[in-house]
Amino acid sequence: MRKNFLIGFVMLIVSIPTFAGDYLTNTNQNAAFLRMIARGASIDIDGVYSNPAGLAFLPQNGLQVALTIQSAYQTRDIAATSPLWTMDGQTSVRNYEGKASAPVIPSVHAVYKNGDWAFSGSFAIVGGGGKASFNTGLPMFDAAAIGLVNSTSDMLKPNMYNINSAMEGRQYIYGLQLGASYKINEHFSVFAGARMNYFTGGYKGFLNIALKEGVAGQIGAAIVQQIMGANPNLSLEQAQQIAQEQSAPMLQKLNDTKLELDCDQTGWGLTPIIGVDAKFGKLNLAAKYEFKANMNIENNTHKLEFPDAAAYMAPYQHGVNTPSDLPSMLSVAASYEFLPSLRASVEYHFFDDKNAGMADNKQKTLKHGTHEYLAGVEWDINKIFTVSGGYQKTDYGLSDAFQTDTSFSCDSYSVGLGGRINLSKALSLDVAYFWTTYSDYTKENPRGLDEAMASMDKDVYSRTNKVFGVSVNYKF
Repeated sequence: MRKNFLIGFVMLIVSIPTFAGDYLTNTNQNAAFLRMIARGASIDIDGVYSNPAGLAFLPQNGLQVALTIQSAYQTRDIAATSPLWTMDGQTSVRNYEGKASAPVIPSVHAVYKNGDWAFSGSFAIVGGGGKASFNTGLPMFDAAAIGLVNSTSDMLKPNMYNINSAMEGRQYIYGLQLGASYKINEHFSVFAGARMNYFTGGYKGFLNIALKEGVAGQIGAAIVQQIMGANPNLSLEQAQQIAQEQSAPMLQKLNDTKLELDCDQTGWGLTPIIGVDAKFGKLNLAAKYEFKANMNIENNTHKLEFPDAAAYMAPYQHGVNTPSDLPSMLSVAASYEFLPSLRASVEYHFFDDKNAGMADNKQKTLKHGTHEYLAGVEWDINKIFTVSGGYQKTDYGLSDAFQTDTSFSCDSYSVGLGGRINLSKALSLDVAYFWTTYSDYTKENPRGLDEAMASMDKDVYSRTNKVFGVSVNYKF
């Protein structure tokens, strides 16, 4: 049990869930995405990210800039059912609540169009974007602590000690993207560019096991009673001395179970990007391919304490590198203008997660890469107001081996609603609200119990997600 706990802690790559997109990729770069979702065939300022090739078809020359601020809030809950919690053959449920927040997710997009050419750039949080906290610990912490206590003494019962644990992780991937679009003719345009990704994150966690008040005395008295029962010729003082000698190693072992981790991490990787757009009157077709970014995360470890830490916690020692690649991504989309005031789009994303390196080759346990299906519609009420809505379905290809307490995902569907206000010919404002409904994921026997108890052991992972966004767009 102790080894399983340590290995679990080594896997403490706390996935700060992306608010739309893949495990490490945020596709929500502009409020226009939040309000319509399917923007992969957009010919607008948000196309700097979603459809860069389409920028060559912008109707006017000159500079356009968009500033976006998003706020995202998530819960990441685990309902852990296990006979370990009581150690009496009965099952009980412990609930662990995690919160992830990113009050401010900024991004800036800009494009300068001159004839058949368009030069674009952006700066955004392209992955992660927040901090996740489990203030009451995690199931694997409690299970490991119980296992450690049981290996120390069979006299200790779950009601005799307190387990105090907590874990916090943060993760930001900043992206600076530059590229150029060229209109080949009235129907086709192409794009080539790249994004520099910079990762910064960190993890803090601790685990303490402490006997409740009076328990040490109870154990001492029980040991004295056992000693005197086996050796009636001993005096009380002699039995107490022997009991003290026997209990001291046990108490020291409990004290040695303390764990503390404080680690910062950084890394970088380059994502080459290509795109194409085909425009035929009211129909627009677009595709974008982002190549895999090879990224290694390096530790700057401030504190790492645990018995035998060198053997089991090596991945978190100072200077160690861990793979955390950004997967390649394919986006294909189509939009159609049914009326001058009514437009609709459909889109598909594929993230090749199984070929993007993760710690301990965790990506190989996935059933397949991530599939996303998107659709959206927008309607111009008049020259000032536009309303829109969209839908997204996400299928991750999850497996029990991929899911852990510290990094789990759930298949989902998302809905976005919002609109645009044209304040003038040059200035517009996008406002949107986006929420995600997740399917609970049940992992059977996550603590690896023996056959007799395995059927009573399970974790149910669940999540919620809400995002609010505003974009200010200006044409110079």
